[in-house]
Amino acid sequence: MISQAILQQRINQFLTEQLNRCQPHDSRLKQAMAYSLLSDGKRMRPLLVYATANSLQLELAVADHLAAALEMIHAYSLIHDDLPAMDNDDLRRGQATNHIAFDEATAILAGDALQSLAFASLAAAPAEPIVVVKWVRELAQASGLAGMAGGQSLDLISEQQTVDLSQLQQIHNAKTGALLRACVAMPVLGHPTLPQDQQQHFLRFAEHLGLAFQVVDDVLDVTQDTATLGKPAHSDTKNNKSTYPSLLGTAGAQQKANELIEAAFDALDQLPQDTDELRDLAHTILHRKH
Repeated sequence: MISQAILQQRINQFLTEQLNRCQPHDSRLKQAMAYSLLSDGKRMRPLLVYATANSLQLELAVADHLAAALEMIHAYSLIHDDLPAMDNDDLRRGQATNHIAFDEATAILAGDALQSLAFASLAAAPAEPIVVVKWVRELAQASGLAGMAGGQSLDLISEQQTVDLSQLQQIHNAKTGALLRACVAMPVLGHPTLPQDQQQHFLRFAEHLGLAFQVVDDVLDVTQDTATLGKPAHSDTKNNKSTYPSLLGTAGAQQKANELIEAAFDALDQLPQDTDELRDLAHTILHRKH
């Protein structure tokens, strides 16, 4: 089993290499892209890609491109989420948000350019063209109207309103869950002979894990301070957002996260593959402090 620290180093190196290939080599826009993409993140999405790839014995040289594309999409989404027109935050990963460090226009363009780079990295993956096309479609769906962007829109619309638990789950299945699900779905698509029932167990694991990630995120927002989180604490309260703690209480939300992780483990129990790395990652997500 490869340690999470080694895999984090691997994806950081690969992201740096991908960005270094971009021209022009010295521009304000490229600096802004690097500022957010190469900042000190947890790399949960790449780790999930690698854990799934290892379970399915997909080559890491292929998984690198999937992991990088997903992290680039995630970085772009964080830049845009922090903008004044969105969550209007000034701190991310312990440093000034992109629009504060540079300017609002540059931050918007940095997000746009990272989104484009994600698909360029994915298109360069060493795999059969038909598989690459499936990956491109999966990433586009997960990050677009039916996924992350659509979920962010629903989240903005729900501010200043009270939504019920099923509506909140719908928002977060799209806003957060779709991209996390793609971290598993894309390696699965890279194994076209995988039996249909096994594909479904992998995806069911990803769906439960994605929702658990958001529940834990909501709990951390009300239980940790800004220094620990590396971003403003209590931002959901500031923006009048419905969250799992606001609907279930902090203890109830934590119990919800526990139940979702148990459901994720139940899905893995149905698989014949070695899923120890996926289990370890689920534990990391459940018990993280930031």
